[in-house]
Parts: sequence; C-alpha cells; structure tokens
Amino acid sequence: AIYRERRNVLVDGLKKLGWDVEKPKASFYVWIGIPKGTNSTDVTARLIREAAIVTTPGVGFGSNGEGYIRMTVTTSKERLAETVDRIAKVSF
Repeated sequence: AIYRERRNVLVDGLKKLGWDVEKPKASFYVWIGIPKGTNSTDVTARLIREAAIVTTPGVGFGSNGEGYIRMTVTTSKERLAETVDRIAKVSF
C-alpha cells in the first residue's frame, strides 16, 4: 500500500506534466517514456544538472530500454512530489 501510494504520486504527477508513463503493477521501479527527439542518456544528464534528480537511462538495460528513463519509488511521497515539481521546471 505504501509503494502504491508513492507510485501514484510520481506517475500521476508526471502524467499531468505530459510525460508518457504507466503505473507498474508490481514493482517499485517506474519506466518513463522520454520526449521525442531526446535519448535516455541526455535526459538523465539534464535532470541531474538542471533539477538535481537522479534517474537511470533506459539504454543501460539494453537497446530496448532506449526511449525511457527509470525511477524508483523507494522514498517518501513528499520527496516524490518535490521530484515532479523539479521536473516541471526543466523544459524538453
């Protein structure tokens, strides 16, 4: 129930920002589709540099992971809401 709540804060927040993301059913990892015309390594680097958010580039999991970044919901709901707010300030 705790991870479901956290997942919902992150996923629902990202969807409101226009990101392509589905709610995972049984994982504390969330795979997030990245904006067209970008790659997962560049998106990860920009989020670190411009929003102080650490994500994992999908390409690190193989070629099928390109086009996605991965985040985890192993932190508080408040921190995840702050993450969404920080992402909102980065324009892609």
